Amino acid sequence: MNHNSVELLGFYGGDKTHSLSAWTSTERDYDSKKSRMPNLLGRLAADNHHTPFEKSSLHFLVDTDIATHIHLLKHRIGVSINAESARYKELKEDKYYVPADWYEDIKTNKWYHRLQTWTEESNKMYHDCLEDLTPVLGRKRAKESARFFKTYNSQIVSDMQFNFRSFMHFQGLRNSEHAQLEVRELAQQMLKLVQDIPGNPFEYSLKAFGYDIK
Repeated sequence: MNHNSVELLGFYGGDKTHSLSAWTSTERDYDSKKSRMPNLLGRLAADNHHTPFEKSSLHFLVDTDIATHIHLLKHRIGVSINAESARYKELKEDKYYVPADWYEDIKTNKWYHRLQTWTEESNKMYHDCLEDLTPVLGRKRAKESARFFKTYNSQIVSDMQFNFRSFMHFQGLRNSEHAQLEVRELAQQMLKLVQDIPGNPFEYSLKAFGYDIK
Protein backbone atom coordinates (compact mmCIF):
# COMPACT_ATOMS: atom_id res chain seq x y z
CA MET A 1 0.00 0.00 0.00
CA ASN A 2 1.42 3.36 -1.05
CA HIS A 3 0.73 7.07 -1.06
CA ASN A 4 0.21 8.77 -4.39
CA SER A 5 3.35 10.63 -5.39
CA VAL A 6 4.80 12.95 -8.03
CA GLU A 7 8.32 13.76 -9.25
CA LEU A 8 9.41 16.73 -11.36
CA LEU A 9 11.53 15.22 -14.12
CA GLY A 10 12.48 18.50 -15.75
CA PHE A 11 11.36 21.83 -17.10
CA TYR A 12 12.03 24.32 -19.85
CA GLY A 13 11.60 28.10 -19.82
CA GLY A 14 10.14 30.38 -17.17
CA ASP A 15 9.45 34.07 -16.68
CA LYS A 16 12.07 35.16 -19.19
CA THR A 17 10.73 32.82 -21.89
CA HIS A 18 7.18 34.07 -21.36
CA SER A 19 8.28 37.71 -21.45
CA LEU A 20 10.35 37.34 -24.61
CA SER A 21 7.44 35.64 -26.31
CA ALA A 22 5.16 38.55 -25.38
CA TRP A 23 7.74 41.04 -26.64
CA THR A 24 7.97 39.41 -30.07
CA SER A 25 5.71 42.11 -31.54
CA THR A 26 7.87 44.92 -30.12
CA GLU A 27 11.52 44.49 -29.14
CA ARG A 28 13.00 41.27 -27.75
CA ASP A 29 15.75 43.07 -25.82
CA TYR A 30 15.46 41.34 -22.45
CA ASP A 31 18.28 43.18 -20.67
CA SER A 32 16.75 46.60 -21.25
CA LYS A 33 13.21 45.50 -20.40
CA LYS A 34 13.59 42.83 -17.65
CA SER A 35 12.60 45.25 -14.86
CA ARG A 36 9.17 45.45 -16.54
CA MET A 37 8.75 41.67 -16.52
CA PRO A 38 6.66 41.30 -13.29
CA ASN A 39 4.11 43.89 -14.41
CA LEU A 40 4.04 42.49 -17.93
CA LEU A 41 3.29 38.96 -16.80
CA GLY A 42 0.68 40.14 -14.32
CA ARG A 43 -1.06 42.15 -17.02
CA LEU A 44 -0.98 39.27 -19.50
CA ALA A 45 -2.63 36.93 -16.99
CA ALA A 46 -5.21 39.52 -15.91
CA ASP A 47 -6.16 40.25 -19.52
CA ASN A 48 -6.43 36.53 -20.39
CA HIS A 49 -3.66 36.94 -22.95
CA HIS A 50 -2.18 33.55 -22.08
CA THR A 51 -0.44 32.49 -25.30
CA PRO A 52 3.07 33.52 -24.12
CA PHE A 53 2.69 31.17 -21.14
CA GLU A 54 2.53 28.21 -23.52
CA LYS A 55 6.26 28.57 -24.33
CA SER A 56 7.46 26.79 -21.18
CA SER A 57 7.03 23.14 -20.23
CA LEU A 58 6.88 21.11 -17.00
CA HIS A 59 7.50 17.36 -17.02
CA PHE A 60 6.28 15.11 -14.17
CA LEU A 61 6.27 11.42 -13.29
CA VAL A 62 3.13 10.56 -11.33
CA ASP A 63 2.33 7.40 -9.36
CA THR A 64 -1.37 7.39 -8.58
CA ASP A 65 -4.48 5.27 -8.25
CA ILE A 66 -6.54 4.66 -11.37
CA ALA A 67 -9.49 6.72 -10.09
CA THR A 68 -7.22 9.76 -9.73
CA HIS A 69 -5.58 8.99 -13.08
CA ILE A 70 -9.03 9.38 -14.67
CA HIS A 71 -9.28 12.84 -13.10
CA LEU A 72 -5.95 13.71 -14.75
CA LEU A 73 -7.31 12.65 -18.13
CA LYS A 74 -10.59 14.56 -17.88
CA HIS A 75 -11.03 18.24 -18.73
CA ARG A 76 -7.36 18.71 -19.56
CA ILE A 77 -6.04 21.28 -22.04
CA GLY A 78 -2.61 20.97 -23.63
CA VAL A 79 -1.43 18.13 -21.37
CA SER A 80 0.44 15.11 -22.74
CA ILE A 81 -0.11 11.92 -20.70
CA ASN A 82 1.35 8.46 -21.23
CA ALA A 83 0.59 5.81 -18.59
CA GLU A 84 1.80 2.26 -18.04
CA SER A 85 -0.68 -0.23 -19.44
CA ALA A 86 -1.62 -3.63 -18.08
CA ARG A 87 -2.47 -4.55 -21.65
CA TYR A 88 1.22 -4.64 -22.59
CA LYS A 89 2.79 -5.99 -19.43
CA GLU A 90 1.89 -7.86 -16.28
CA LEU A 91 1.62 -5.50 -13.31
CA LYS A 92 3.84 -7.56 -11.04
CA GLU A 93 4.13 -4.89 -8.35
CA ASP A 94 0.73 -4.83 -6.67
CA LYS A 95 0.66 -1.18 -5.66
CA TYR A 96 -2.57 0.23 -4.33
CA TYR A 97 -3.97 3.20 -2.45
CA VAL A 98 -6.32 3.30 0.55
CA PRO A 99 -7.54 6.72 1.78
CA ALA A 100 -5.59 7.69 4.90
CA ASP A 101 -8.50 9.62 6.38
CA TRP A 102 -10.52 6.39 6.52
CA TYR A 103 -8.07 5.08 9.14
CA GLU A 104 -8.71 7.87 11.64
CA ASP A 105 -12.31 7.11 12.69
CA ILE A 106 -13.76 3.90 14.09
CA LYS A 107 -16.60 3.92 11.54
CA THR A 108 -14.41 4.48 8.50
CA ASN A 109 -11.58 2.31 9.86
CA LYS A 110 -13.70 -0.78 9.20
CA TRP A 111 -13.94 0.19 5.52
CA TYR A 112 -10.24 1.00 5.38
CA HIS A 113 -9.43 -2.60 6.28
CA ARG A 114 -12.18 -4.06 4.09
CA LEU A 115 -10.89 -2.15 1.07
CA GLN A 116 -7.36 -3.30 1.87
CA THR A 117 -8.48 -6.94 2.08
CA TRP A 118 -10.61 -6.66 -1.06
CA THR A 119 -7.73 -5.14 -3.04
CA GLU A 120 -5.27 -7.82 -1.99
CA GLU A 121 -7.74 -10.52 -3.00
CA SER A 122 -8.35 -8.78 -6.35
CA ASN A 123 -4.61 -8.63 -6.99
CA LYS A 124 -4.34 -12.36 -6.30
CA MET A 125 -7.19 -13.08 -8.74
CA TYR A 126 -5.47 -10.89 -11.34
CA HIS A 127 -2.29 -12.96 -11.25
CA ASP A 128 -4.15 -16.30 -11.01
CA CYS A 129 -6.40 -15.38 -13.93
CA LEU A 130 -3.43 -14.31 -16.03
CA GLU A 131 -1.65 -17.58 -15.38
CA ASP A 132 -4.71 -19.74 -16.11
CA LEU A 133 -5.84 -17.86 -19.24
CA THR A 134 -2.41 -17.60 -20.90
CA PRO A 135 -2.32 -21.19 -22.28
CA VAL A 136 -5.96 -20.90 -23.37
CA LEU A 137 -6.20 -17.42 -24.89
CA GLY A 138 -2.55 -16.54 -25.43
CA ARG A 139 -0.46 -14.13 -23.39
CA LYS A 140 -1.72 -10.94 -25.05
CA ARG A 141 -5.43 -11.64 -24.59
CA ALA A 142 -4.82 -13.04 -21.09
CA LYS A 143 -3.24 -9.74 -19.99
CA GLU A 144 -6.12 -7.78 -21.52
CA SER A 145 -8.66 -9.94 -19.70
CA ALA A 146 -7.00 -10.36 -16.31
CA ARG A 147 -6.78 -6.60 -15.75
CA PHE A 148 -10.54 -6.51 -15.13
CA PHE A 149 -9.72 -7.79 -11.67
CA LYS A 150 -7.65 -4.68 -10.94
CA THR A 151 -9.51 -2.23 -8.72
CA TYR A 152 -9.87 1.56 -9.07
CA ASN A 153 -7.38 2.04 -6.25
CA SER A 154 -4.61 0.13 -8.07
CA GLN A 155 -1.70 2.48 -8.74
CA ILE A 156 -0.05 3.09 -12.11
CA VAL A 157 2.75 5.36 -13.28
CA SER A 158 2.00 8.22 -15.67
CA ASP A 159 4.35 10.50 -17.59
CA MET A 160 2.77 13.99 -17.78
CA GLN A 161 3.94 17.10 -19.59
CA PHE A 162 2.27 20.51 -19.33
CA ASN A 163 2.97 23.81 -20.94
CA PHE A 164 2.78 26.50 -18.27
CA ARG A 165 -0.61 27.72 -19.46
CA SER A 166 -2.07 24.22 -19.23
CA PHE A 167 -0.44 23.78 -15.80
CA MET A 168 -2.25 26.89 -14.53
CA HIS A 169 -5.52 25.55 -15.98
CA PHE A 170 -4.89 22.26 -14.15
CA GLN A 171 -4.14 24.07 -10.89
CA GLY A 172 -7.31 26.11 -11.13
CA LEU A 173 -9.36 23.00 -11.81
CA ARG A 174 -7.76 20.47 -9.45
CA ASN A 175 -6.06 22.53 -6.73
CA SER A 176 -9.50 23.55 -5.53
CA GLU A 177 -11.71 22.83 -2.54
CA HIS A 178 -14.24 21.43 -5.02
CA ALA A 179 -11.81 18.82 -6.38
CA GLN A 180 -11.58 15.29 -4.98
CA LEU A 181 -9.06 15.05 -2.14
CA GLU A 182 -6.62 12.75 -3.94
CA VAL A 183 -6.27 14.81 -7.12
CA ARG A 184 -6.19 18.03 -5.10
CA GLU A 185 -3.25 16.72 -3.05
CA LEU A 186 -1.50 15.70 -6.26
CA ALA A 187 -1.97 19.19 -7.76
CA GLN A 188 -0.60 20.73 -4.56
CA GLN A 189 2.49 18.51 -4.70
CA MET A 190 3.10 19.52 -8.32
CA LEU A 191 2.75 23.21 -7.51
CA LYS A 192 5.17 22.90 -4.57
CA LEU A 193 7.76 21.21 -6.81
CA VAL A 194 7.55 24.09 -9.31
CA GLN A 195 7.70 26.69 -6.54
CA ASP A 196 10.83 24.99 -5.15
CA ILE A 197 12.84 24.94 -8.40
CA PRO A 198 16.23 26.54 -7.58
CA GLY A 199 16.42 30.12 -8.80
CA ASN A 200 12.62 30.48 -8.98
CA PRO A 201 12.43 30.60 -12.82
CA PHE A 202 8.60 30.73 -12.70
CA GLU A 203 8.30 33.19 -9.80
CA TYR A 204 6.51 36.06 -11.56
CA SER A 205 4.45 33.79 -13.79
CA LEU A 206 3.13 31.96 -10.74
CA LYS A 207 2.37 35.27 -9.03
CA ALA A 208 0.54 36.44 -12.15
CA PHE A 209 -1.91 33.58 -11.64
CA GLY A 210 -2.15 34.04 -7.87
CA TYR A 211 0.41 31.48 -6.70
CA ASP A 212 3.24 33.04 -4.71
CA ILE A 213 6.57 31.36 -4.06
CA LYS A 214 6.33 29.88 -0.57
